[in-house]
Amino acid sequence: MKLYDSGIYLVNGHDIVEESHADLPVSKEEAAKNTIAYGILEAHNTSGSMEKLQIKFDKLTSHDITFVGIIQTARASGLEKFPIPYVLTNCHNSLCAVGGTINEDDHMFGLTCAKKYGGVYVPPHQAVIHQFAREMMAGGGKMILGSDSHTRYGALGTMAMGEGGGELVKQLLSQTYDINMPGVVAIYLKGEPRPGVGPQDVALAIIGEVFANGYVKNKVMEFVGPGIASLSADFRIGVDVMTTETTCLSSIWQTDDKIEEYYAIHGRSEEYESLKPGDIAYYDGCVEIDLSEIKPMIAMPFHPSNTYTIDELKANLDDILADVEKKAQISLDGKIPYSLRDKVVDGKLYVEQGIIAGCAGGGFENICAAADILKGASIGADAFTLSVYPASTPIYMELARNGVLADLLATGAVVKTAFCGPCFGAGDTPAHNAFSIRHTTRNFPNREGSKIQNGQISSVALMDARSIAATAANKGFLTSAEEYTGTYTNQKYYFDKTIYENRIFDSHGVADPDVEIHFGPNIKDWPKMAPLAENLVLKVVSEIHDPVTTTDELIPSGETSSYRSNPLGLAEFTLSRKDPAYVRRAKEVQKAQQAIQEGKCPVEALPELKPVMETIHTRFPEAGEGNLGVGSTIFAVKPGDGSAREQAASCQKVLGGWANIANEYATKRYRSNLINWGMLPFLIPAGDLPFENGDYLFFPGVRTAVAEKADVIKGYAVKENSLEEFEVTLGELTDDEREIILKGCLINYNNRNAN
Repeated sequence: MKLYDSGIYLVNGHDIVEESHADLPVSKEEAAKNTIAYGILEAHNTSGSMEKLQIKFDKLTSHDITFVGIIQTARASGLEKFPIPYVLTNCHNSLCAVGGTINEDDHMFGLTCAKKYGGVYVPPHQAVIHQFAREMMAGGGKMILGSDSHTRYGALGTMAMGEGGGELVKQLLSQTYDINMPGVVAIYLKGEPRPGVGPQDVALAIIGEVFANGYVKNKVMEFVGPGIASLSADFRIGVDVMTTETTCLSSIWQTDDKIEEYYAIHGRSEEYESLKPGDIAYYDGCVEIDLSEIKPMIAMPFHPSNTYTIDELKANLDDILADVEKKAQISLDGKIPYSLRDKVVDGKLYVEQGIIAGCAGGGFENICAAADILKGASIGADAFTLSVYPASTPIYMELARNGVLADLLATGAVVKTAFCGPCFGAGDTPAHNAFSIRHTTRNFPNREGSKIQNGQISSVALMDARSIAATAANKGFLTSAEEYTGTYTNQKYYFDKTIYENRIFDSHGVADPDVEIHFGPNIKDWPKMAPLAENLVLKVVSEIHDPVTTTDELIPSGETSSYRSNPLGLAEFTLSRKDPAYVRRAKEVQKAQQAIQEGKCPVEALPELKPVMETIHTRFPEAGEGNLGVGSTIFAVKPGDGSAREQAASCQKVLGGWANIANEYATKRYRSNLINWGMLPFLIPAGDLPFENGDYLFFPGVRTAVAEKADVIKGYAVKENSLEEFEVTLGELTDDEREIILKGCLINYNNRNAN
C-alpha cells in the first residue's frame, strides 16, 4: 500500500501521474472538476460557489436511537411535513424488554410521525438502517444524509454522509448542509483479492494506514482503478461502510456492470448510473492498493486502526498482546486489570465469541462464505459461541431458501434477526474478561457491553467473516481464512421484497396532519436553552488527555440507548465511563445559570462563584447582571471520534455546558454537533494548558467576538487573586453557525420567538 506525498492525476481511469511529474493538457483546477465527487457535489450545491457548498440531499435516514430527538427538535422549530423522503428504521432499540415500554414507545412515535409528516417506517428486525438504504434508497449520483456515522453507500454510486441530528433537522426545515469544498483522495485499487480475503480485511488494511496520520480526514475517498472490476457489489459495500473509521467525510466509487446488476436484482434498474472520473482527473492525494497483497487482518482492542495481519499476530503473539495490554490501560485509564496473554493456550490464541453482524458483516456473500468454511464442522461444546445476524429479512429469507441457514445452525451457530446491537454494546455481551472477534464496525472500549465502573471488562477484535468462520471451525482458536483449502460455492442472490411490501409503512410522501403522535412517558421535550451571554464564566469540570476521545466515552452507547428520547434522563450518563464525577460537577455549576434565568443572583445559588467574581471584577467590573452567563466546559485533546450521535454534545448542553476546549476535533460531525447545540468549539494550541480541572475561566466580550468574527478570543484562568490570560480560536464558522451559537442552539435559531 502506498500513500502519495502530494496530489496525483488519474489519466483514463488507469494511469497515476504524480503532480510533480505532470505535463498534461489541462490545468489542475479543471482536472479537479473531473472527479466523480465534484460532479455529484456540484449537482446538489445551491450556493452558486463550489468553494462554499450549501448542499440539499435527496433522502434522509435515521434509526430508533436518533429519530426521536431529531423529530422533536424539528417539531420545536416548526416542522409541518418531511420535504424529502425520510426513512425511520428500527434496528438499534430492538430489544423491547430493556427499559420497560420505552423502546416500543419510541417505535410507535416513529410510526405515527411517518404517518403525520409523510415518511417511511421500517419495523424492528426487518433491516439494519444501512442495508435497507442500500436495497431501497440508494441511487446513482444521489446524496443521502443519515444520523448514523456509517451512512456510506458510495459503492452504489451514492455519496452519503453520517451526521448528528442537527444536520438532518436543517434538511427537514429545507435548510442546507454547509461545508467548504472537501479534498478528494483517490483510493486506487489494482489486482484482485486472494482466496480467504474479504472486504473487512481490505478495509482494516486501509484504516491501519490512514487513520493516525489523518490522510483522508474530512475528505472524500474516491475508489477508482482496475482492481474494482474484480470485486463484487457486496465486497465493495463491505469495504465502503468501513471508510467511516478513517475519519473521511464521505466516499464514492466508480460504477460498472456489477453495480448495474445489483440495482436490477433489487428491482430498481432505473437507479443505476454509470460513474467514472473524467479522462484526466486531479486528486488531492492517493492511496494505491494492490489487492493481491492484502492478507487476512485483525484490528486488536480498542480501535479499528490497531491492525495486524493474523499471521503477524500469531507469529509474534506475546509481544503484540503485551503491547495491546499496554495501550488498553490508556483507553481504560488504568481503572481495571486487563489481560489478553491469559488467552494463549499451547501457543495459540483462544477467543470465546464470534459475531458476524450488521451493516458491515451481515451481507449475503459474507454469510455464505462463512457457511462454506464451516460446513461439516462444529463450533464445539466449550466456551466459544458464534452468532450471525443477516442485515435484512430479504437476506435472511434467501439464506433459508438456499440452505445456508440450515448449514449454519448445524454447526452450533445461532442465526438471529437484523439488529445493530453487537456493534454498539447492546447484544451478545460476552463474559467478564472474554475476548470477542466480530465482523462489525467498531471495537472501541465498551462496544461489547463492558461496564468498567462495575469492574466488568471484555474486549473486541475486528475480523472478516471468513476468518471468524475459520476460527469457529477451529473451536475458537484464532485461525486465518487462508488456512481454509475448500471451495466457495458463490451462491447467487435473489432479492424478494415481499416482506417489505407486507410490513413497511410507506406514506409515499403524503402527510396526514390529523394523525396524533404517540408519546410514551419517557419521550420528553428539549429543555429551554439561553442565548449566549456577552461575558461567560466557565468552570472546567473534566480534563481528558487521551490522544483521541470517542463519542462512546462522551456518552456511552449500549445501556443508554433506551434513554435517547429523554434529554434529561440521558444526560445523567454523560462521561459516566470516562469521568463519573462530571455530571455532579456540571449540575452544581448549572445552578448559577438557572438562577440567572430566574432573575436571581448566581452567587447565592453557587457560593464558590463569589471569590471568582470578585477577582474578575478587579479588571472587568462591568461583568454582571444582564450580561453574564455561567456554565461548564471540558477539555479533551481530540474529542469526537466515532459515532455521529449528537447526544455527545447535547447532553453537555443540557447539563449547562457552554463550550468544549480541544487541541483538535476528531471529526467534522462532532464539531457540528457542538455548534448546533449552541456550544463554542474552542481550539487551543497543544502544549501546557493554562488551566486545570476545577479552574474557572472567564471570556469577556465573547458574544461580540463571535458576532464580529474575531480571529482570536481572549480568555482568563481565574487563579487566586489573579487573572492569567490565554487565547483560543473557533476555527471557521459560517454566518448561520455563528447565529446558532449566539441564539443558544439550533432550536432557538429556528424559533422566531427566541431571543
